Amino acid sequence: MSRGSGSSSGGEPNEPTPTSLMFHRVTFWKPDTYIYRLNIFLSRGLKVQDVIQGSERTSNTHADQLNQQCYCITLDREALTESLRAQFLSAESELSAVPELHHLFSNTPVFVPRADIETMERIVQAIESVAEVPPYQERVLSWAPEIARFNPGPIGAFMGYDFHLGPDGPQLIEINTNAGGAFLNTVLARAQHRCCDPSQQTAETKQALDGFEDAVFDMFEQEWQRQRTDSIPSRLAIVDESPETQFMFPEFQLAQQLLQARGIDTLILDPSELEYVDGALTAEGKPIDMVYNRLVDFALDAPANDALRQAYLDGAVVVTPNPRAHALMADKRNLILLSDSQTLRDWGLNEDEAGYLKSAVPKTRLVSASDAAELWSARRELFFKPVAGHGSKGVYRGNKLTRRVFDNILHGDYIAQNFVPAGERAMRVDGTVTTRKVDIRLYTYSGKPLLSAARVYQGQTTNFRTPGGGFAPVFQV
Repeated sequence: MSRGSGSSSGGEPNEPTPTSLMFHRVTFWKPDTYIYRLNIFLSRGLKVQDVIQGSERTSNTHADQLNQQCYCITLDREALTESLRAQFLSAESELSAVPELHHLFSNTPVFVPRADIETMERIVQAIESVAEVPPYQERVLSWAPEIARFNPGPIGAFMGYDFHLGPDGPQLIEINTNAGGAFLNTVLARAQHRCCDPSQQTAETKQALDGFEDAVFDMFEQEWQRQRTDSIPSRLAIVDESPETQFMFPEFQLAQQLLQARGIDTLILDPSELEYVDGALTAEGKPIDMVYNRLVDFALDAPANDALRQAYLDGAVVVTPNPRAHALMADKRNLILLSDSQTLRDWGLNEDEAGYLKSAVPKTRLVSASDAAELWSARRELFFKPVAGHGSKGVYRGNKLTRRVFDNILHGDYIAQNFVPAGERAMRVDGTVTTRKVDIRLYTYSGKPLLSAARVYQGQTTNFRTPGGGFAPVFQV
């Protein structure tokens, strides 16, 4: 898609043109023209209650209207390309090795009320508090693999909390222990033009971007020190199955560059390249002190992971995120407990945190064949997810189910979650206005935010195959 393509101002045919400032081919509206534009929206048939539903909805209305009416193209793809080129070439890569990543990124931002960001952060903190409650730990470890009972200390790098935004506020959809995209989203956020709303670079956003590299290094350093006494590891391995074939391989390379620049020799490896002999984990003849684990074999059960598994259990290597972190935070069955606010209160969670989870975690239940009739009857209001699934594989919206698929779900390990529709973002794709779905991801460590980002997509689940879709920056309003 060409930059601009008639959509730089987000204007409509025959709309009067307000006073504006031109910034990188994108019209920047003066703040007082928002009321002007709002009046135009109302004159075109939008109901007042759709625009302002009480003073508490004003900021949400602002974001909603921008998501539906601002078609600005804010991504400077030339700047993005130059940034990626500079980063990869600084690592002494060949020019031909600079990856083509443009299909991963949307041209448009997603507007999110600051109040919703703050609410999501409070929800994350509440979940982190729950994970420390002994009765909760006992319950989730009862259905986790045995390896999860081993607690070497690390709590998990790059937690990811995925939300849908709507009239009821942020709704938690999923928790991930090896959430991908943070490094790519940082590059994306730095390659943005301003648009018709002056909300792109709040002081908080700029501070988060400027401090991202330091925060990531501090995170790995803290994970190391939760298990070791010396300051930093000498050598770290980013481990995934056939890493060079992975969709997120360029992100592994960006992580490698960041860590190497801070003095940690960093390799990108398939787990089969690891060897564990005489109490030492090695690869290519070099000792491995720490593993940034991107595997989706969360219990390290696969034969290819035997060396890593044994070294982990022997305490010979620091692994983050590790099987215990996944069991406590990201096993999908945990959503059953997180959506049961009364049980959480009974276990000692304070009223404020229990209230946040009650309003934010859709009711979730374990699928049982004994409940077949009830589940089938209620299927249109449910979303089915495999307990051991990842990457949206094997998930089904209830209203799309056939009897055959439903029968497979009944005899598999699934949860049923009350369906929460995704947010929406209107945009121009090849000159045509269309609507895409949106979810919001918070990347965190120890309950503290590292970065927020959006994913824009079309279809039943998030994906990177949608024209106009991909990662998108969050503009707080």
